[in-house]
Amino acid sequence: MNEHYLGENTPKLGFGLMRLPRLENGEIDVAQTSTMVDMFLDAGLTYFDTAFVYEGSEEAIRKALVERHPRESYTLATKLNAWLFCHDEASAKQQFYTSLERTGAGYFDYYLLHALQPTNYGKYDEYHIWDFVKELKAQGLIRHWGFSFHASPELLDEMLTLHPDTEFVQLQINYADWENPEVQSRACYEVARKHGKPIVVMEPVKGGTLATPPRAVREILKNAAPDMSAASWAIRYVASMDGILTVLSGMSNIEQMADNLSYMKDFKPLNAEEENVIKKAQAALAAVDSIPCTGCHYCNKECPMQIPIPEIFSARNSQLIWENDERARNQYARAVKGKNGADACLACGQCEAACPQHIPVITRLAECAEIFA
Repeated sequence: MNEHYLGENTPKLGFGLMRLPRLENGEIDVAQTSTMVDMFLDAGLTYFDTAFVYEGSEEAIRKALVERHPRESYTLATKLNAWLFCHDEASAKQQFYTSLERTGAGYFDYYLLHALQPTNYGKYDEYHIWDFVKELKAQGLIRHWGFSFHASPELLDEMLTLHPDTEFVQLQINYADWENPEVQSRACYEVARKHGKPIVVMEPVKGGTLATPPRAVREILKNAAPDMSAASWAIRYVASMDGILTVLSGMSNIEQMADNLSYMKDFKPLNAEEENVIKKAQAALAAVDSIPCTGCHYCNKECPMQIPIPEIFSARNSQLIWENDERARNQYARAVKGKNGADACLACGQCEAACPQHIPVITRLAECAEIFA
Protein backbone atom coordinates (compact mmCIF):
# COMPACT_ATOMS: atom_id res chain seq x y z
CA MET A 1 0.00 0.00 0.00
CA ASN A 2 1.08 3.55 -0.62
CA GLU A 3 1.69 5.86 2.32
CA HIS A 4 -1.57 7.60 1.47
CA TYR A 5 -4.74 5.61 1.07
CA LEU A 6 -5.74 5.30 -2.59
CA GLY A 7 -8.72 7.53 -3.20
CA GLU A 8 -8.85 8.92 0.32
CA ASN A 9 -9.93 12.27 -1.08
CA THR A 10 -12.32 10.80 -3.65
CA PRO A 11 -15.97 11.75 -3.01
CA LYS A 12 -18.09 8.77 -1.98
CA LEU A 13 -20.47 8.88 -4.95
CA GLY A 14 -19.32 7.71 -8.38
CA PHE A 15 -21.27 8.08 -11.64
CA GLY A 16 -21.79 4.62 -13.16
CA LEU A 17 -22.18 4.95 -16.93
CA MET A 18 -23.79 1.60 -17.71
CA ARG A 19 -27.42 2.77 -17.61
CA LEU A 20 -27.27 6.17 -19.32
CA PRO A 21 -30.52 7.66 -20.65
CA ARG A 22 -31.43 6.63 -24.18
CA LEU A 23 -33.47 8.19 -26.95
CA GLU A 24 -36.37 6.44 -28.69
CA ASN A 25 -33.98 5.21 -31.40
CA GLY A 26 -31.89 3.45 -28.75
CA GLU A 27 -28.93 5.84 -28.89
CA ILE A 28 -27.62 7.39 -25.68
CA ASP A 29 -29.15 10.81 -24.94
CA VAL A 30 -25.93 12.85 -24.93
CA ALA A 31 -27.74 16.11 -24.13
CA GLN A 32 -29.32 14.72 -20.96
CA THR A 33 -26.09 12.91 -20.08
CA SER A 34 -24.20 16.22 -20.43
CA THR A 35 -26.60 17.90 -18.00
CA MET A 36 -26.12 15.05 -15.54
CA VAL A 37 -22.33 15.30 -15.90
CA ASP A 38 -22.47 19.04 -15.18
CA MET A 39 -24.65 18.51 -12.11
CA PHE A 40 -22.28 15.83 -10.84
CA LEU A 41 -19.16 17.97 -11.26
CA ASP A 42 -20.85 21.09 -9.88
CA ALA A 43 -21.54 19.12 -6.70
CA GLY A 44 -17.80 18.49 -6.30
CA LEU A 45 -17.95 14.84 -7.38
CA THR A 46 -15.33 13.43 -9.72
CA TYR A 47 -15.43 9.64 -10.34
CA PHE A 48 -16.87 8.31 -13.64
CA ASP A 49 -17.01 4.58 -14.45
CA THR A 50 -17.56 2.98 -17.86
CA ALA A 51 -16.40 -0.17 -19.68
CA PHE A 52 -15.46 -1.40 -23.14
CA VAL A 53 -18.62 -3.54 -23.22
CA TYR A 54 -21.09 -0.80 -22.17
CA GLU A 55 -22.66 -0.13 -25.55
CA GLY A 56 -22.14 3.49 -26.61
CA SER A 57 -21.01 4.58 -23.15
CA GLU A 58 -17.37 5.38 -23.88
CA GLU A 59 -18.27 7.47 -26.94
CA ALA A 60 -21.03 9.26 -25.05
CA ILE A 61 -18.79 10.20 -22.15
CA ARG A 62 -16.26 11.66 -24.60
CA LYS A 63 -18.96 14.03 -25.84
CA ALA A 64 -20.60 14.72 -22.48
CA LEU A 65 -17.47 14.94 -20.30
CA VAL A 66 -14.06 14.73 -21.95
CA GLU A 67 -14.69 17.31 -24.68
CA ARG A 68 -16.44 19.71 -22.30
CA HIS A 69 -14.40 19.73 -19.08
CA PRO A 70 -10.70 20.03 -18.12
CA ARG A 71 -9.02 16.62 -17.83
CA GLU A 72 -7.82 17.32 -14.30
CA SER A 73 -11.38 18.02 -13.09
CA TYR A 74 -12.46 14.38 -13.08
CA THR A 75 -11.24 10.79 -12.86
CA LEU A 76 -12.29 8.18 -15.41
CA ALA A 77 -12.41 4.39 -15.03
CA THR A 78 -12.98 1.81 -17.73
CA LYS A 79 -12.52 -1.94 -18.08
CA LEU A 80 -10.97 -4.63 -20.28
CA ASN A 81 -13.10 -7.73 -20.76
CA ALA A 82 -11.01 -10.75 -21.77
CA TRP A 83 -13.99 -13.03 -22.39
CA LEU A 84 -16.43 -10.90 -24.41
CA PHE A 85 -15.82 -9.27 -27.79
CA CYS A 86 -12.36 -10.79 -28.12
CA HIS A 87 -10.97 -14.11 -29.30
CA ASP A 88 -7.25 -13.99 -28.56
CA GLU A 89 -4.59 -12.01 -26.71
CA ALA A 90 -4.23 -9.34 -29.40
CA SER A 91 -7.94 -8.61 -29.60
CA ALA A 92 -8.24 -8.52 -25.81
CA LYS A 93 -5.40 -6.02 -25.46
CA GLN A 94 -6.78 -3.96 -28.33
CA GLN A 95 -9.75 -3.12 -26.11
CA PHE A 96 -7.56 -0.71 -24.16
CA TYR A 97 -6.53 1.26 -27.23
CA THR A 98 -10.09 1.25 -28.54
CA SER A 99 -11.32 2.59 -25.20
CA LEU A 100 -8.65 5.28 -25.29
CA GLU A 101 -9.78 6.30 -28.77
CA ARG A 102 -13.49 6.18 -27.94
CA THR A 103 -13.13 8.35 -24.83
CA GLY A 104 -10.36 10.66 -26.02
CA ALA A 105 -9.29 10.80 -22.38
CA GLY A 106 -5.52 10.52 -23.00
CA TYR A 107 -5.15 8.16 -20.04
CA PHE A 108 -7.35 6.38 -17.52
CA ASP A 109 -7.20 7.13 -13.82
CA TYR A 110 -8.55 3.67 -12.98
CA TYR A 111 -8.39 0.60 -15.21
CA LEU A 112 -10.04 -2.70 -14.36
CA LEU A 113 -9.94 -6.33 -15.44
CA HIS A 114 -13.66 -6.83 -15.90
CA ALA A 115 -15.95 -9.19 -13.95
CA LEU A 116 -13.59 -11.92 -12.77
CA GLN A 117 -15.43 -15.15 -11.93
CA PRO A 118 -14.71 -18.91 -12.06
CA THR A 119 -15.70 -19.26 -15.72
CA ASN A 120 -13.38 -16.57 -17.08
CA TYR A 121 -10.54 -15.55 -14.77
CA GLY A 122 -8.18 -17.94 -16.54
CA LYS A 123 -8.46 -15.83 -19.71
CA TYR A 124 -6.72 -12.94 -17.94
CA ASP A 125 -3.76 -15.24 -17.29
CA GLU A 126 -3.85 -16.82 -20.74
CA TYR A 127 -3.78 -13.41 -22.44
CA HIS A 128 -1.18 -11.96 -20.01
CA ILE A 129 -3.52 -9.12 -19.03
CA TRP A 130 -2.07 -8.74 -15.52
CA ASP A 131 1.34 -7.89 -16.99
CA PHE A 132 -0.28 -5.75 -19.67
CA VAL A 133 -1.91 -3.37 -17.21
CA LYS A 134 1.35 -2.98 -15.31
CA GLU A 135 3.06 -2.05 -18.58
CA LEU A 136 0.34 0.50 -19.29
CA LYS A 137 0.85 2.01 -15.87
CA ALA A 138 4.61 2.23 -16.43
CA GLN A 139 3.87 4.08 -19.67
CA GLY A 140 1.61 6.55 -17.87
CA LEU A 141 -1.48 5.41 -19.77
CA ILE A 142 -3.25 4.36 -16.59
CA ARG A 143 -2.79 5.68 -13.05
CA HIS A 144 -4.20 2.77 -11.01
CA TRP A 145 -5.36 -0.74 -11.86
CA GLY A 146 -7.58 -3.33 -10.25
CA PHE A 147 -10.41 -5.70 -11.08
CA SER A 148 -14.16 -6.08 -10.69
CA PHE A 149 -15.34 -9.34 -9.19
CA HIS A 150 -18.45 -11.57 -9.16
CA ALA A 151 -17.61 -14.74 -7.28
CA SER A 152 -16.79 -16.34 -3.95
CA PRO A 153 -14.66 -14.88 -1.16
CA GLU A 154 -12.36 -17.89 -1.55
CA LEU A 155 -11.58 -16.99 -5.16
CA LEU A 156 -11.17 -13.33 -4.24
CA ASP A 157 -8.65 -14.29 -1.59
CA GLU A 158 -6.81 -16.44 -4.14
CA MET A 159 -6.70 -13.61 -6.70
CA LEU A 160 -5.44 -11.03 -4.21
CA THR A 161 -2.85 -13.48 -2.89
CA LEU A 162 -1.60 -14.23 -6.42
CA HIS A 163 -1.66 -10.53 -7.39
CA PRO A 164 -0.73 -8.58 -4.25
CA ASP A 165 0.07 -5.43 -6.28
CA THR A 166 -3.60 -5.06 -7.25
CA GLU A 167 -4.42 -1.49 -6.21
CA PHE A 168 -8.19 -1.75 -5.69
CA VAL A 169 -11.16 -4.07 -6.23
CA GLN A 170 -14.73 -3.47 -7.32
CA LEU A 171 -17.34 -5.53 -5.46
CA GLN A 172 -21.12 -5.91 -5.40
CA ILE A 173 -22.20 -4.72 -1.96
CA ASN A 174 -25.65 -3.73 -0.73
CA TYR A 175 -27.72 -4.32 2.38
CA ALA A 176 -29.89 -6.95 0.65
CA ASP A 177 -26.86 -9.02 -0.42
CA TRP A 178 -24.81 -8.52 2.75
CA GLU A 179 -25.54 -12.08 3.92
CA ASN A 180 -26.89 -13.42 0.61
CA PRO A 181 -25.24 -16.86 0.18
CA GLU A 182 -25.08 -16.38 -3.59
CA VAL A 183 -23.39 -12.95 -3.57
CA GLN A 184 -21.63 -13.07 -0.17
CA SER A 185 -21.13 -9.31 0.01
CA ARG A 186 -19.94 -9.31 3.63
CA ALA A 187 -17.43 -12.11 3.16
CA CYS A 188 -15.97 -10.56 -0.01
CA TYR A 189 -15.76 -7.16 1.70
CA GLU A 190 -13.87 -8.72 4.60
CA VAL A 191 -11.40 -10.44 2.25
CA ALA A 192 -10.66 -7.13 0.50
CA ARG A 193 -10.17 -5.41 3.86
CA LYS A 194 -7.87 -8.23 5.02
CA HIS A 195 -5.68 -7.57 1.98
CA GLY A 196 -5.81 -3.81 2.56
CA LYS A 197 -7.44 -3.04 -0.80
CA PRO A 198 -9.68 -0.01 -1.33
CA ILE A 199 -13.12 -0.98 -2.60
CA VAL A 200 -15.24 0.52 -5.35
CA VAL A 201 -18.82 -0.54 -4.72
CA MET A 202 -21.08 -1.61 -7.59
CA GLU A 203 -24.80 -2.45 -7.43
CA PRO A 204 -25.40 -0.58 -4.13
CA VAL A 205 -29.10 -0.38 -5.08
CA LYS A 206 -29.09 -3.96 -6.44
CA GLY A 207 -29.87 -3.06 -10.03
CA GLY A 208 -32.49 -0.54 -8.89
CA THR A 209 -34.52 -3.01 -6.81
CA LEU A 210 -33.61 -1.26 -3.52
CA ALA A 211 -34.99 1.97 -4.93
CA THR A 212 -38.41 0.28 -4.78
CA PRO A 213 -37.98 -2.41 -2.10
CA PRO A 214 -40.74 -4.69 -0.76
CA ARG A 215 -43.59 -2.94 1.05
CA ALA A 216 -42.44 -3.93 4.55
CA VAL A 217 -39.00 -2.44 3.89
CA ARG A 218 -40.47 0.71 2.34
CA GLU A 219 -42.55 1.28 5.46
CA ILE A 220 -39.55 0.90 7.77
CA LEU A 221 -37.49 3.40 5.76
CA LYS A 222 -40.35 5.86 5.32
CA ASN A 223 -41.21 5.83 9.02
CA ALA A 224 -37.59 6.55 9.89
CA ALA A 225 -37.14 9.41 7.38
CA PRO A 226 -40.27 10.39 5.40
CA ASP A 227 -38.37 12.74 3.09
CA MET A 228 -35.51 10.39 2.18
CA SER A 229 -35.68 8.08 -0.84
CA ALA A 230 -35.25 4.34 -0.45
CA ALA A 231 -32.21 4.55 -2.74
CA SER A 232 -30.54 7.04 -0.38
CA TRP A 233 -30.53 4.47 2.43
CA ALA A 234 -28.92 1.87 0.17
CA ILE A 235 -26.16 4.16 -1.09
CA ARG A 236 -25.37 5.74 2.28
CA TYR A 237 -25.23 2.26 3.84
CA VAL A 238 -22.28 1.17 1.72
CA ALA A 239 -20.65 4.61 1.56
CA SER A 240 -20.45 4.56 5.37
CA MET A 241 -18.20 1.49 5.45
CA ASP A 242 -14.46 1.63 6.07
CA GLY A 243 -12.16 1.26 3.05
CA ILE A 244 -14.64 2.46 0.43
CA LEU A 245 -13.03 4.38 -2.44
CA THR A 246 -16.41 5.34 -3.96
CA VAL A 247 -19.91 3.97 -4.51
CA LEU A 248 -21.12 3.70 -8.10
CA SER A 249 -24.69 4.61 -8.92
CA GLY A 250 -25.84 3.83 -12.46
CA MET A 251 -28.02 6.90 -12.93
CA SER A 252 -30.40 6.93 -15.90
CA ASN A 253 -31.99 10.38 -15.75
CA ILE A 254 -31.71 13.86 -14.27
CA GLU A 255 -34.20 13.03 -11.50
CA GLN A 256 -32.03 10.16 -10.23
CA MET A 257 -28.97 12.39 -10.34
CA ALA A 258 -30.75 15.13 -8.39
CA ASP A 259 -31.89 12.65 -5.73
CA ASN A 260 -28.41 11.18 -5.31
CA LEU A 261 -26.80 14.61 -5.07
CA SER A 262 -29.31 15.70 -2.42
CA TYR A 263 -27.72 13.40 0.16
CA MET A 264 -24.25 12.65 -1.30
CA LYS A 265 -23.06 16.17 -2.12
CA ASP A 266 -22.40 16.65 1.59
CA PHE A 267 -22.23 12.99 2.56
CA LYS A 268 -22.75 12.06 6.18
CA PRO A 269 -22.22 8.45 7.25
CA LEU A 270 -25.07 6.57 8.88
CA ASN A 271 -25.35 7.18 12.60
CA ALA A 272 -26.13 4.43 15.12
CA GLU A 273 -29.89 5.04 14.91
CA GLU A 274 -29.83 4.83 11.10
CA GLU A 275 -27.75 1.64 11.21
CA ASN A 276 -30.51 0.09 13.31
CA VAL A 277 -33.04 1.10 10.67
CA ILE A 278 -31.02 -0.82 8.06
CA LYS A 279 -30.89 -3.85 10.37
CA LYS A 280 -34.68 -3.73 10.61
CA ALA A 281 -34.91 -3.50 6.83
CA GLN A 282 -32.59 -6.51 6.47
CA ALA A 283 -34.72 -8.45 8.96
CA ALA A 284 -37.85 -7.57 6.99
CA LEU A 285 -36.22 -8.86 3.81
CA ALA A 286 -35.17 -12.05 5.58
CA ALA A 287 -38.73 -12.57 6.84
CA VAL A 288 -40.11 -12.74 3.29
CA ASP A 289 -41.15 -16.29 2.38
CA SER A 290 -38.44 -16.60 -0.23
CA ILE A 291 -36.83 -19.81 -1.43
CA PRO A 292 -33.40 -20.11 0.28
CA CYS A 293 -31.70 -21.46 -2.85
CA THR A 294 -27.96 -20.75 -3.10
CA GLY A 295 -27.65 -21.77 -6.74
CA CYS A 296 -25.27 -24.63 -6.00
CA HIS A 297 -26.97 -26.72 -8.76
CA TYR A 298 -26.60 -30.01 -6.89
CA CYS A 299 -30.28 -30.61 -7.65
CA ASN A 300 -29.66 -30.25 -11.39
CA LYS A 301 -27.10 -33.03 -11.33
CA GLU A 302 -29.67 -35.44 -9.91
CA CYS A 303 -32.78 -34.27 -11.81
CA PRO A 304 -33.76 -36.82 -14.52
CA MET A 305 -35.73 -34.09 -16.33
CA GLN A 306 -32.85 -31.58 -16.15
CA ILE A 307 -35.20 -28.84 -14.92
CA PRO A 308 -33.27 -25.56 -14.31
CA ILE A 309 -34.39 -25.51 -10.68
CA PRO A 310 -32.15 -22.71 -9.28
CA GLU A 311 -33.05 -20.38 -12.14
CA ILE A 312 -36.76 -21.08 -11.65
CA PHE A 313 -36.45 -20.41 -7.92
CA SER A 314 -34.62 -17.16 -8.64
CA ALA A 315 -37.55 -16.06 -10.81
CA ARG A 316 -40.03 -16.91 -8.04
CA ASN A 317 -37.93 -14.92 -5.56
CA SER A 318 -38.27 -11.88 -7.78
CA GLN A 319 -41.97 -12.04 -7.01
CA LEU A 320 -41.70 -12.98 -3.35
CA ILE A 321 -38.95 -10.57 -2.33
CA TRP A 322 -39.17 -7.75 -4.82
CA GLU A 323 -42.87 -7.96 -5.77
CA ASN A 324 -41.79 -7.64 -9.40
CA ASP A 325 -44.11 -9.88 -11.38
CA GLU A 326 -43.03 -8.76 -14.84
CA ARG A 327 -39.36 -9.31 -14.10
CA ALA A 328 -40.14 -12.70 -12.56
CA ARG A 329 -42.08 -13.91 -15.59
CA ASN A 330 -39.33 -12.75 -17.94
CA GLN A 331 -36.76 -14.55 -15.79
CA TYR A 332 -38.81 -17.73 -15.85
CA ALA A 333 -39.27 -17.59 -19.62
CA ARG A 334 -35.50 -17.24 -20.11
CA ALA A 335 -34.76 -20.02 -17.64
CA VAL A 336 -36.97 -22.62 -19.32
CA LYS A 337 -36.39 -21.64 -22.94
CA GLY A 338 -35.52 -24.89 -24.74
CA LYS A 339 -35.71 -26.80 -21.44
CA ASN A 340 -38.28 -28.45 -19.22
CA GLY A 341 -40.27 -26.13 -16.97
CA ALA A 342 -41.41 -26.54 -13.39
CA ASP A 343 -44.43 -28.57 -14.50
CA ALA A 344 -42.16 -31.35 -15.78
CA CYS A 345 -41.26 -32.42 -12.23
CA LEU A 346 -41.70 -36.18 -11.67
CA ALA A 347 -41.62 -35.80 -7.86
CA CYS A 348 -38.88 -38.45 -7.72
CA GLY A 349 -37.24 -36.74 -4.76
CA GLN A 350 -33.64 -36.97 -5.96
CA CYS A 351 -33.31 -33.16 -5.89
CA GLU A 352 -34.43 -32.96 -2.26
CA ALA A 353 -31.94 -35.61 -1.23
CA ALA A 354 -29.16 -33.58 -2.89
CA CYS A 355 -30.17 -30.11 -1.62
CA PRO A 356 -27.81 -28.83 1.13
CA GLN A 357 -30.39 -26.17 2.08
CA HIS A 358 -33.09 -28.85 2.71
CA ILE A 359 -35.56 -27.03 0.46
CA PRO A 360 -38.86 -28.88 -0.20
CA VAL A 361 -38.02 -28.69 -3.89
CA ILE A 362 -40.99 -30.71 -5.15
CA THR A 363 -43.49 -28.51 -3.32
CA ARG A 364 -41.83 -25.28 -4.39
CA LEU A 365 -41.59 -26.43 -8.01
CA ALA A 366 -45.32 -27.21 -7.97
CA GLU A 367 -45.89 -23.71 -6.63
CA CYS A 368 -43.78 -22.25 -9.45
CA ALA A 369 -45.58 -24.36 -12.05
CA GLU A 370 -48.92 -22.95 -10.89
CA ILE A 371 -47.70 -19.35 -10.64
CA PHE A 372 -45.91 -19.30 -13.99
CA ALA A 373 -48.48 -21.38 -15.92
